[in-house]
Amino acid sequence: MTVRVFLVSSAESEAFAEARFDDGTSPLTDAGARRARAGAPELPGATAYLTAASERCRRTAELLGVTAGEQPPLRDWDMGRWRGLRLDEVSAAEPEAVAGWLSDPAAAPHGGESLTELRQRVGGWLDGGVPDGGRVLAVVEPAVVRAAVVHAVGLPPQAFWRLDVLPLTVTELVGRAGRWNLRCGRPLAG
Repeated sequence: MTVRVFLVSSAESEAFAEARFDDGTSPLTDAGARRARAGAPELPGATAYLTAASERCRRTAELLGVTAGEQPPLRDWDMGRWRGLRLDEVSAAEPEAVAGWLSDPAAAPHGGESLTELRQRVGGWLDGGVPDGGRVLAVVEPAVVRAAVVHAVGLPPQAFWRLDVLPLTVTELVGRAGRWNLRCGRPLAG
């Protein structure tokens, strides 16, 4: 049975604005909160509403007027000991580790999750955890959207780094386990 999955990326947070690996506690920016409130009327309807466990995703869902159940497989990418640091800081301190992380999908020099593990977790949810039929809306982190797209359309893992997911955009996947079509993202509110 066909299902429509709407992945809504969380509103802009301070960590996103600073290009910082977040631990899920970074508050939304004032502009991000305003955009989430403004985008609520444009949100697609669904039969099931889900969210990642991060404060950013829960707060975004709340501002969008959505009561959503937390879905553990949709949690953000575990960046291990890099959490809280900016990408430029890590690149300056550990250039070889960052280069390896960006070039090898199985690498996890930060001690957290590799890109391969992230894609497998999110892909497993997409192929086995999404209810058959209906419409599912999930408020998630941008990395989760990227991993879902790479998995759904069978892209090579390196394509993950070429996908940009902006705050408060909707990415739609239509299909069923093992057979997904992508409807490219659109912003909720300008």
